[in-house]
Amino acid sequence: MASNVAMAGSARSRAGSIVSRLMQSRELTLGIVVVVLCGLVGYLTPNFLVLGNLQSVTAMIAIIAIAGLGETLVIITKNVDLSVESTMGVVAYCVGNELTQKHLTVQEAWIFGLAIGIALGATNGVIVTILKVPSIVATLGTMAIFRGIAFFVANGRDVVLGDLPDNYTDPAYASFFGVPYFVILALALIAVMAVILKYTSFGRDLYAVGSNADAAATIGVRARVTVFAAFTIGGFFAGIAGILWGIYFGGIDSTTAGGESLVVIAAVVVGGVSITGGSGTVIGAALGALFLGLVNNALGVLSVDQSWLQVFYGAVILIAVSVDAIIQRQAQLNKARSRIR
Repeated sequence: MASNVAMAGSARSRAGSIVSRLMQSRELTLGIVVVVLCGLVGYLTPNFLVLGNLQSVTAMIAIIAIAGLGETLVIITKNVDLSVESTMGVVAYCVGNELTQKHLTVQEAWIFGLAIGIALGATNGVIVTILKVPSIVATLGTMAIFRGIAFFVANGRDVVLGDLPDNYTDPAYASFFGVPYFVILALALIAVMAVILKYTSFGRDLYAVGSNADAAATIGVRARVTVFAAFTIGGFFAGIAGILWGIYFGGIDSTTAGGESLVVIAAVVVGGVSITGGSGTVIGAALGALFLGLVNNALGVLSVDQSWLQVFYGAVILIAVSVDAIIQRQAQLNKARSRIR
């Protein structure tokens, strides 16, 4: 009898340990959820798993994932960039406008767009680190300012697909052995950033600043420089996302990418990057983008009203933040118990 009770207790302990690991490994949990989601929607609507649909939806997911790389760095430092959508929009419009005006070659226009993204990201960095404005306030302001710049530059003009260089949008629908070019680019960037975050001093500095900026300063980490770099790199990735957005859609106006900040932040947070800073991975953020992108597409395939997406994104952020809070409280409780023992 005693042995049975012990075995039952051991089984419960193992089950609790498995649940705990799943809760703490957002990447594993999301991977399982994505597989289940694909299987369920594919069963309900076979068109969901058609190669053409998957290539189209993953190309768009790649754009959000790339923007999410920069957002991940910023959030790890215990900040947030609400202006990512405006940066994407400004870059997309300016690149498209230069190409329609034939002022620059395609490669020169892309470099121009990246420079704009870096400049806008650095602007956020200066406001947050030098002027010491809280990031949520600073980037809320720059989100409106950057969007105003897009309206000023556009002056009521749209970039029309027919005015762009021939075959300009082809890379958005091209693939290598069935894998879209956009996805290959996103995977390469994710791999590079994953290595940087895990194995370089810059990556360690980001986590240190997000965990405790004052403690990081005592060991020689320059918090302001690190945060500035995070915002600047975030602008760089938003610039890439803006260029890809223009390639994907072709037609662009001054409202391009409006509302995408919510999507990007939701992807990063649901991917396990703690909004309180100091933890998370770019792989998790990419899985978050994959999950949200598949949900978006699934709602369309199932003919669900797309207005529910905004409700879903908001709910996802609230749930993810709540889960993080529960995990952190449990971790603190475990530490307290270990000290008592």
